[in-house]
Amino acid sequence: MKSSLTLSSYQYQAQRTDQRRIADPSLTFPLLGLFGETGSLLSEVKKKQRDPVAYLGYESVVVEELGDVLWYLAAVSARANLALDELAVNLDRNLENWQSSSAPDLCFDTIEGPASGIAAAPSQAFEHHLLSLAGEVGLLMTDHHAGRLERNRSALKGRLIAIMRALREAAHEAGITLEAAATANLAKILDRWPTERHYPPLFDAAFPHNEQLPRQLVIDIKEVEIDGRSMARLTRDGSPMGDPLTDNREDDDDYRFHDVFHLSYAAHLGWSPTLRRLLKVKRKSNPKTDEVQDGARAVLIEEGIATWIFNHAQRLALFEGIDALDYGLLKSVRSFVAGYEAEQCPLWLWEEAILAGYKVFREVRKHRGGRVGIDLAKRSIWFEAP
Repeated sequence: MKSSLTLSSYQYQAQRTDQRRIADPSLTFPLLGLFGETGSLLSEVKKKQRDPVAYLGYESVVVEELGDVLWYLAAVSARANLALDELAVNLDRNLENWQSSSAPDLCFDTIEGPASGIAAAPSQAFEHHLLSLAGEVGLLMTDHHAGRLERNRSALKGRLIAIMRALREAAHEAGITLEAAATANLAKILDRWPTERHYPPLFDAAFPHNEQLPRQLVIDIKEVEIDGRSMARLTRDGSPMGDPLTDNREDDDDYRFHDVFHLSYAAHLGWSPTLRRLLKVKRKSNPKTDEVQDGARAVLIEEGIATWIFNHAQRLALFEGIDALDYGLLKSVRSFVAGYEAEQCPLWLWEEAILAGYKVFREVRKHRGGRVGIDLAKRSIWFEAP
């Protein structure tokens, strides 16, 4: 059965997620990315060689890294007004019989044979092809820096063809097809940077009303002093909600206000086992959901996520002035919730929930309290100063 993914389709979709192509259309940024991702691929192989028993996730990492290299190759080509299929039709041609026209219907499986399945460890041949890939990328960088490619389209095209050929050979030696790497890469970039954003249905939409997170909720947060300790007290309609919280840390860092994060997760993700427990809206009509999705372990995972992100955020001024989070952070959050319903939330939605929560947290911290409201229908959280 012929592959449905063409090189032109992949490049078009990849190009739409090139965040910087309008502000900075030069080749420099994607070239740096191509160089960096090639280095990351070599680094992952080194890890597997260094500790073959302890290093897990080799297969998924190699597929992801190969896809990232392919993305930057597509980005460099697009910015140079070269089509990936224009490169691909020349992979097995000599310079004398180059084909100058593109082939928009060219599919990945046309230029590669079937994969044999990824090896448990990197072979010597795979290492050889990776070094060849690194060498070709290095030559491209050297020529670009020296200005030899600026007005020489043929030379640039030749360099990119050599890189694509080395990438294909490395992928095949690893037991992976370029199509598999491209498909995984598209899933990754659309999870992180979708061309259109559509909120997924709320997880409790089909449950009884008394087992749903409130679609609108207003919480008052006030800093109080109890037995000489500063604490954050939450109330809903004047009634206490949970116990007053301290920072639970040797040095004060205002983590006492962290329930704002749970409110933001509920508002944006439709997920917060902690808030369900506080509001007594666990989904008891389904014992399995009650035990797993709303149980103690889910609460601990959410608390762990909030704490881990907070430790990271403290090094970045609580994300002030930041409108995009590191992909590695979001990927780690996804791994935290593996096996739970929140795993279904796309990475862009996690980013939205985290940044919105920290925006409100900074305000609560500044005013030492305030009113925080969420609207699940609008997927929003707001703050009102006391």
